[in-house]
Amino acid sequence: MSNKYFVIYQEIAKQIEEGRWKSEQLLPSENELKDTYQTSRETIRKALNLLSQNGYIQKVRGKGSVVIPRNKYDFPVSGLVSFKELADKMGSKPKTTVEKLSLVTSTNFIKQQLQLSSNQAIWEVIRVRELEENKVILDKDFFIKDYVPHLTEEICSDSIYAYLEGELGLTISFAKKEITIDEPTKEDRELLDLEGFHTIVVIKNYVYLDDASLFQYTESRHRPDRFRFVDFARRHH
Repeated sequence: MSNKYFVIYQEIAKQIEEGRWKSEQLLPSENELKDTYQTSRETIRKALNLLSQNGYIQKVRGKGSVVIPRNKYDFPVSGLVSFKELADKMGSKPKTTVEKLSLVTSTNFIKQQLQLSSNQAIWEVIRVRELEENKVILDKDFFIKDYVPHLTEEICSDSIYAYLEGELGLTISFAKKEITIDEPTKEDRELLDLEGFHTIVVIKNYVYLDDASLFQYTESRHRPDRFRFVDFARRHH
């Protein structure tokens, strides 16, 4: 499979981020882009679809691809970010407790989530986020060890992404998200303060590096009153 569409996606996304394409401006037509990049219409279409999925453009029938305004939130819409976001707004200092950090063999469920064909070593990180003395978010992260050879409790209680990008030099590119409202599990009830709450907001993140490798699966489980959905969140470098 050719990754040319991904290269084109990255190039146009970078141009939009750098302000070469302004909000509400139209991108060139598929035909013009096809000529510019000397490629097929199918490849251009795939690149535009990815730009659309990741919140850079909106396809408007009869008009083409319109660049849309991007908010300034970090990526992903998950524990650390929406958590810090909320904590900042409320002026309280969040607290993170690492409940578990271990190297495990991938289970069938994790193999499925991370699209692995064979058993691989996986870091499992379980963290509880506390706000105003209430345990409100449970973050469950799974990283493929091949990409993240080393993790410590200290790194996990601070920011894993700062470590991955700053120390390991990984470029975290985008995430696919699923958001569901579920009944709390036994684990949710044990680790979070859910007295009186009968639902939990679950954000599943499938996180990709810039070469489109899927390297992390996250479940961020939020008490509903502490959750605010921010769309088109994206990591900026």
